[in-house]
Amino acid sequence: MTDTSGTELRALRDQPFDLLRELERRSKVALTGASGGDVDIDAEEWVGIGFRLADEQFIVSRDDIREVLMVPPLIARVPGAKPWIRGLANVRGQLLPIIDLKSFLGAGRFSGQRDARVLVIKSADLSAGLIVDEVFGFRRFLESERSDEVPQTLMGCDRFLQGVYERGLENWLIFSVGRLASSDEFQRAAA
Repeated sequence: MTDTSGTELRALRDQPFDLLRELERRSKVALTGASGGDVDIDAEEWVGIGFRLADEQFIVSRDDIREVLMVPPLIARVPGAKPWIRGLANVRGQLLPIIDLKSFLGAGRFSGQRDARVLVIKSADLSAGLIVDEVFGFRRFLESERSDEVPQTLMGCDRFLQGVYERGLENWLIFSVGRLASSDEFQRAAA
């Protein structure tokens, strides 16, 4: 394979594989904001779904989320449930418990914002939807951007974090659905 680090794309017209590798390299350079030679195109990427709660940005592994939904217009309240359980919603014929994540974390209640979405947990043991203030879609990070140090958060959810991805001035707190689902506090939904 030829070295294409500084090659013009036209020169690779007859080498489709090298052309694709160069396009991929340039895309990763643009994504990370690195200089041309600083990016290893074979580096492992971590992909997550970015979301916002209050004024903080979080990221959750895409493998932990089955789908992202609009907040259902009809949510049936469950008598005797904690206030952070909004209720049950009928999603394509299946009952889905809807959890107000911000309320669970003690940072206020969901107030019906238009940008709010429901992250549906992908788990054989737990079926639930988590209301978040906004979803940013997929975010990709290199392992070199990860820090296992758990920073302080405004809403005190440190116990559910696995670290942070740092890119430029942005910090994406890594939210663990597994830690949330296995916590005693989350398991005790009755008031």
